[in-house]
Amino acid sequence: MHVGTARTAIINWLYARSKGGKFILRIEDTDADRSSGEMVTAIIDSMKWLGLDWDEGPIFQSKRGELYQTYLDQLISSGNGYRCFCKADDLNAKREEARANKKNYRYDRTCLQLSSDEVATKVANGEKNVIRLKLPEGETTYDDMVYGAMKRQNVDIDDFVVCRNDGRPLYNFVVVVDDHEMKITDVLRGNDHQTNTFKQVLIYNALGLTPPRFGHLPLIFDERKKKISKRDQAANASDYGKAGFLPEAVVNYLTLLGWSAKDDSEIFSIEDLIKVFNLSGIGKANAVFDPVKMRFVNGEHIKMKSNHDLATLLMPMLVEANICTYLGLETRWQYLMDVVGLLKSRCQTIEEFVERSAYYFVPPHEYDEKGMAKQFNSEAVERLTQLADRFEKAGKFDAATIESTLKQLATQSDLKIGLLIHPTRLAVSGMTVGPGLWEMLEVIGQDETISRMRQAVSFINDRTQDEQA
Repeated sequence: MHVGTARTAIINWLYARSKGGKFILRIEDTDADRSSGEMVTAIIDSMKWLGLDWDEGPIFQSKRGELYQTYLDQLISSGNGYRCFCKADDLNAKREEARANKKNYRYDRTCLQLSSDEVATKVANGEKNVIRLKLPEGETTYDDMVYGAMKRQNVDIDDFVVCRNDGRPLYNFVVVVDDHEMKITDVLRGNDHQTNTFKQVLIYNALGLTPPRFGHLPLIFDERKKKISKRDQAANASDYGKAGFLPEAVVNYLTLLGWSAKDDSEIFSIEDLIKVFNLSGIGKANAVFDPVKMRFVNGEHIKMKSNHDLATLLMPMLVEANICTYLGLETRWQYLMDVVGLLKSRCQTIEEFVERSAYYFVPPHEYDEKGMAKQFNSEAVERLTQLADRFEKAGKFDAATIESTLKQLATQSDLKIGLLIHPTRLAVSGMTVGPGLWEMLEVIGQDETISRMRQAVSFINDRTQDEQA
């Protein structure tokens, strides 16, 4: 599901929910060449993942052929539509001629001049034909809920085709029929559909139907100001779940692409979005998709999550990364939640939890290279050994005790506190950065902390001997 499609679905869903209306899921699959069961499954799965529940549907256009045929017959019998038997090669030749003469091509209505008997004879003989809308003179207008009054001269639109020569009606026709039959009152979509909207209003008028209200949303561009396409690497909304993004964060961020709250707030729960959403917040300028901003929004939603919910999301990813087993995590559930609690203010995706939590479950087998060069030396051996001895004698091993024990050793040894903090962090985690040291060691536990510090001492001694050999 393309992020632009997802954003449009989100805006429609929020609008329906904020107004107490119905949100209808319609699968527009009349173009068999561009539709498949896999695509439909992907759309429905993405909608469910995003939490966009629907009140009616899914309704498939491909199963409504008889209904569309009824309206096509009505269009022709009213004289507002007509059959066109012109061959594609002939039409292409006329287009090329117009282009060569630097003129805009417009269908010359050759087949509109056919008598009813001539049309009937051609149909009886099996001649293939399309159905065109007969455009009236004048102009077509509608009131856009975002852009205001819209107007276009009909002479600039042409007698466009509403049904292919194989009998399949085209998008602009079937959506008009469906919107009318489903009693749709409001349609919100990307502003690249504005041209289609003029055509659809013309079809509504030709069928004697009342159009719904239309609103057009700004398009989504990448950082190079190019429209995001379905082929872009980060285009599919469902992929973000696999990359560690929360669905409520994706909904939050995509809503912000072209919409803003009155107070310029940016972080919303789904419930709050429904409460504050208003079409007046939609801008006209195209929006820019910013991956950095999306990670920030996701990080803020991670902070809002409970440790239990985050641990539930993290568990299968830790197992997949071969860091733990399900059994090991289930028997240490509180420990997993404690680890999550330490890390969630530092992670912007669930994937980052995996990267940053491995050492809580598996002792480091290697250490940060730059950290070793700076922190692992002969002085560190003595300091780590002394601190490990003191930790071993500590009655409690909570954050406060760990802090006071380390600071006492620093004071008594006349050392800057960093000369104990940095090698200890590296020894226990293998990394030079992470959560607060006192809290980290408390979660890892007394025995494991001491074991890792002594393991690091052995590592430094062995490395020193190798270098001297």
